[in-house]
Amino acid sequence: MDKEKGEFREQPNYPLHGIKLITILEWLVEELGWDELAMEVNINCFKNAPTMKSSLKFLRRTQWARDKVERLYLDLQKEKC
Repeated sequence: MDKEKGEFREQPNYPLHGIKLITILEWLVEELGWDELAMEVNINCFKNAPTMKSSLKFLRRTQWARDKVERLYLDLQKEKC
């Protein structure tokens, strides 16, 4: 991001560029369901009464968990190709 101009630069080599976290999480829940997602990424917000809202809040604040979710998404997308 160009801080002076407030513009975002293109990141063509970043595979998740332009994909929102909510899109990733919705796709994973649709493909795996909350139970399997909790087995793949061992975090409480997926295990105990999971909701999209609480999971997004946690993932936005916790980088290591977000990294795991994004890695799982990329791995599953690769498998589908």
